[in-house]
Amino acid sequence: MATSRYQTAEMRRQVGSPRPKTRENKETLCRNVLIYGHCRYEDQGCSFSHDQTKGNSPQQDNSKKALNVESPSFTPSLLQPINKKPTFSSQAVTAPSFTPRGLGAATPSTLPDTEAPMFNPASIREFTPSFDLSSSSVRPPLPDAPTPPLLYPSTFVPAGAHPIPISIPLTAVAKAVSTNGTSQDGTVTYDPFGMSNQNMATTPFNPYAEDHNAMAGAQSTYFQTQNAFAAPLQPLQHHLYAPIGPYREDLMPYHRLSHEFFLPEKLREEMQKKSEAALQVMPNSQLPQLENYHSLVALDTTHRKNANIFGYPSWVYKATSSKNGNLYCLRRLEGFRLTNEHAIRSVKEWKRVDNANVVSIHDAFTTRAFGDSSLIFVQDYHPLSKTLAEAHLTPTVAAGGRFQPKPPITEQVLWGYISQIATALKSIHDNNLAARCVDVSKIILTDKNRIRLNACSVLDVVHFDVRRPVQELQQEDLLHFGRTLLCLATGTLPLQLANLNAAMEQMSRTYSAEMRDTITWLLTPTPAPAHKSIDEFIQGIATHIVAAFDQSQHRADALNSELFRELENGRIARLMMKLGTVNERQEFEGDRAWSENGERYMLKLFRDYVFHQVDSNGNPVMDIGHMIRCLNKLDAGVDERICLTSRDEQTSFVVSYKELKKQLVNAFNELIKAAKPGRTF
Repeated sequence: MATSRYQTAEMRRQVGSPRPKTRENKETLCRNVLIYGHCRYEDQGCSFSHDQTKGNSPQQDNSKKALNVESPSFTPSLLQPINKKPTFSSQAVTAPSFTPRGLGAATPSTLPDTEAPMFNPASIREFTPSFDLSSSSVRPPLPDAPTPPLLYPSTFVPAGAHPIPISIPLTAVAKAVSTNGTSQDGTVTYDPFGMSNQNMATTPFNPYAEDHNAMAGAQSTYFQTQNAFAAPLQPLQHHLYAPIGPYREDLMPYHRLSHEFFLPEKLREEMQKKSEAALQVMPNSQLPQLENYHSLVALDTTHRKNANIFGYPSWVYKATSSKNGNLYCLRRLEGFRLTNEHAIRSVKEWKRVDNANVVSIHDAFTTRAFGDSSLIFVQDYHPLSKTLAEAHLTPTVAAGGRFQPKPPITEQVLWGYISQIATALKSIHDNNLAARCVDVSKIILTDKNRIRLNACSVLDVVHFDVRRPVQELQQEDLLHFGRTLLCLATGTLPLQLANLNAAMEQMSRTYSAEMRDTITWLLTPTPAPAHKSIDEFIQGIATHIVAAFDQSQHRADALNSELFRELENGRIARLMMKLGTVNERQEFEGDRAWSENGERYMLKLFRDYVFHQVDSNGNPVMDIGHMIRCLNKLDAGVDERICLTSRDEQTSFVVSYKELKKQLVNAFNELIKAAKPGRTF
């Protein structure tokens, strides 16, 4: 085989590129002269040149030199010859295809000839730092421990690539975050609602429990089960009374009485009377039991039958529902026979009326339980309510059997009645209905200056066959409204109100001209084509409606303030029940002296300290302020110390309220453990 005419690169002599000849040191400029401008070793034997005018001469000489023809050609030593063909071993055939790290498919041998991709910012993935401030694994390193490598929070790591670890001390990361949770440069934000370690506990929280941490594992038998809600971050100060306003009297602490911790006596008496009336029953009652109602109690104050309003004698009862146990008012029309089934269905339209000045109606049905065919209307029950006729028009019996007339109604109270009746008629007329019974005997007074329209749906059922236009019935409501106001202003019953002109003249002597014009507008009929509306009437008395609304707001604020007084008074009752179960217990687990030994003896002395104190003469000290103060301190478990002395004055203990509370909890828990299930508190 013929050999190649040309020699291979391995056989060729390696010849490097020609180098210039080395210059002598005298022609080289000293570096100290270039840097500092002079050389301190110039006179001490420095071999370099110190003449700055000759510094560039070698470069100029080199640039003027011509190339030498005799110099050999330059050939790189690492360049392979062109005619050498690549060879592969037999193992390369079975080698797997190359797959770049981070990609899911093999790289093809030949790439398609496609256009270069255009830059699209929307296709770039959102940067997510790999460092989480909410992670609980970030702890300061130990003094002698090596610093672990961390990924810097702002380092961008592409998908599929391996991050480069950078050693950063954790203390530096902690310093980069300020106290409010944000970094100094504003790149890391703190979200208190999005942090993983800020999730609130979902364990049912009992504010009356002593140990809040043990609530998740065991159920309390002393307190009722509560719905699950987030536990507060710190225990509430239930022993403190929050004096929430508004306040009308600026009294000093020594001006106040202990009764101010509770509801006012007048309000408490009124509410207790209503509660007693709601729970009243009639022993040996002859009233029947209806299908879904029982325990009927008659609410009428007279036995006379009155059929002036509805055309049938009507009676009112209080009854208890068998379905939900609520109290309702049943209005019975005696001797009514239902001839049309659609008549009783008209009551459903009144369920749409939701107004604070209208007594809500729930149902209507017929029954023969009373021995006749009766029509029953089911309405809301308001205990101890009176009609306006009973409250303002019916004379009272004074001493000696004399009748004493009621005092006249003040104009401010009468404007309040007008505003409330107008509000009720507005709601009724907007639902395309008519009240049809605006009368002093059918308007009830449920609270102080608080009235409601009653029995509004009765005439719709009774007079169902006599169809009349709703607009005409609404005009009659305004006329009856004016007659009702005239009766209240003059103190006259509706049956005795025969001469309207004389009544208007009498009313004008007591009340203002605005009141007279208002009643005159209601009593004056409108010509046939035109008609009056309740909206027009409300626009005329808008200023008085605003005043009535302001009074109702003040009333709501006063009741809210009184409610806050009673918010935590129930804790005293719970605490006294605990003390009552421990003190003077005759026997427990075979030990007759259980309540007299150990920590239970201190609780007995504490009871004497709170309730059985006497003065220097041996007289009992009835100080309710002292009792409330001691029980609140025991409930809170304060560190204040008191001296407990035995009855024979031979033993004394100096103990804190905190220790007494712990002793009470331990003694009460012993009783709870020994109690039978289902018979505990």
